[in-house]
Amino acid sequence: MEDPYAAVAERYDLFFERLDAYPKAEVAFFRDVLGADAPRRVLDCACGTGRYLPLLHSLGHDVVGMDISPAMLDRARRNLDALGLDIPLHQGDMAALPAEWRGAFDAVTCLSSSLLHVPNEAALARVLRSMAGVLRPGGLLVLTQGTSDRQAREKPRFLLARDDAVVTRLFAIDYRPPGATYHVLDVYHGPERKGLEVWSTEYARLWLRDDYARLFEKTGYTDVAFYGAYDRAPYDAMTSHRLIGVAHRPGPRAAMGL
Repeated sequence: MEDPYAAVAERYDLFFERLDAYPKAEVAFFRDVLGADAPRRVLDCACGTGRYLPLLHSLGHDVVGMDISPAMLDRARRNLDALGLDIPLHQGDMAALPAEWRGAFDAVTCLSSSLLHVPNEAALARVLRSMAGVLRPGGLLVLTQGTSDRQAREKPRFLLARDDAVVTRLFAIDYRPPGATYHVLDVYHGPERKGLEVWSTEYARLWLRDDYARLFEKTGYTDVAFYGAYDRAPYDAMTSHRLIGVAHRPGPRAAMGL
């Protein structure tokens, strides 16, 4: 079966200057929500090329990465090897997480807009139930995406994703409800590479705050909170540029930050 993410895997890391460098607010957010008192067992669903695995590992947690794409996992392994990190990686579908993982994790993360590839409510409900199944009672789910109610309303045609001495990355976005196509223009102007590359990626549906709130309730999550930034500013549908959702599987909680 063809890997639909194979073409993206070798380009994805250009979203970041360094795989293991993170804004201070991002580090503080994950430190606070996961808790700093004891190591947690954390599953990063749709881990892609492994962007957040070094961060979660650096906070002292026992981390597992999983993704449906062999190409993404191959790139993740190379990235982790370059950093000297031996973090387990598994290929699989986040809508059908392994039965042997049932109740095995203190926290599940699904980051960087991964859920925008899920096409409809029934499919997203399956994903959320699957994630709940591998959480221990009281366990934490964290979702993040760069697409917000504000973007969905204003529909900016162009967004600058990166601009530095190595590469300029520009999005040209076609909004095709319920989803969108992101056409990506990469202009390389660093000492090691020069040239231009154009490619695209599809988001099946632009899930927003009210969608997640409804589906969290439908799939049995409790203590739901939404933030508009990593500083935990409350989510504002009119102004927030980022959407972060935090929810819990019902049950007694360990001493986490939320």
